[in-house]
Amino acid sequence: MREYIAYRGRRFTIEWYFDASGKSPSLEYYLGLSNLERRRVLVLFKRMGDFGLIMDKTKFRNEGDKIFAFKPQPNRFLSFFFEGSKIVVTNACRKTSNKLPRNEKNKAREYRADYIDRINGGVYYE
Repeated sequence: MREYIAYRGRRFTIEWYFDASGKSPSLEYYLGLSNLERRRVLVLFKRMGDFGLIMDKTKFRNEGDKIFAFKPQPNRFLSFFFEGSKIVVTNACRKTSNKLPRNEKNKAREYRADYIDRINGGVYYE
């Protein structure tokens, strides 16, 4: 059974995205981090989940095209908001420049579209 929930807060539930084959790029990336880096990610998930916003743009930012980034330095966890007070974390990468790599944002947009299609088709949570 897949563990979709990364954090369940008072304002938002934060989930890992899984593709149709059962793989989660963001969860796999997270599991490869050090314990300190994982704590940094969870602190941001907890803040967003419990309070519903992170005002510091160095920690959470709108990347455009309905894609947002949790930014626990030096990593980026891309996500999107979904109905029902849900945030879905799609993919992640290590920051290597000032700009978010275009291919990572494109992946997040593709995963978002896949998630919505599979939710609407009733096959995401099988």
